[in-house]
Amino acid sequence: MRDGNSPTGSGPAEGGSATTVQDASTSGSARAEGTGSEVTVTESRVSEPGSVHVIVEQDRTRIVLSGEVDADLAADLSEATSDAEATGLPIEVDAQHVTFMDSSGIAFLARLATRSSTKVRVIRAPETVRFLLAVTKIGDLVEMVEDAAPADGLPRIGPAGRAPSTLPTPDDDV
Repeated sequence: MRDGNSPTGSGPAEGGSATTVQDASTSGSARAEGTGSEVTVTESRVSEPGSVHVIVEQDRTRIVLSGEVDADLAADLSEATSDAEATGLPIEVDAQHVTFMDSSGIAFLARLATRSSTKVRVIRAPETVRFLLAVTKIGDLVEMVEDAAPADGLPRIGPAGRAPSTLPTPDDDV
């Protein structure tokens, strides 16, 4: 494989060795360079594309963001804003799976917060999103919620949500 340090496909421009390795767990690549026992590894990860989904429930509109919320999602974020406004219901933004957010995501949240008749709730925001909201003061316009009750009223399944008394046992008549 030819890289930026290789004038030809035969190897590095100077002495030493260079190897490019595919890392299946991150779908990225790692490059190891060095001579003898000295090795430097730099890793680049493939970005996770972002997505936005609008879920209209009986008493609220939930917008679920995931992956990289950046300029590539600008059209989708604008459409989500319009869809959420059209319902006239309170708006929740589930940011739990956001891995990156730039000014496009911040502008989206600011737009929602200033256009909504009720305070927009941002649910389960990762620390990076919380930091951006604090620095830009958009956090003052929204309600930050660590966790929200399930909208469907069903018990959560997981270490904190499993309630043994509500689960059927083999002795129960069903």
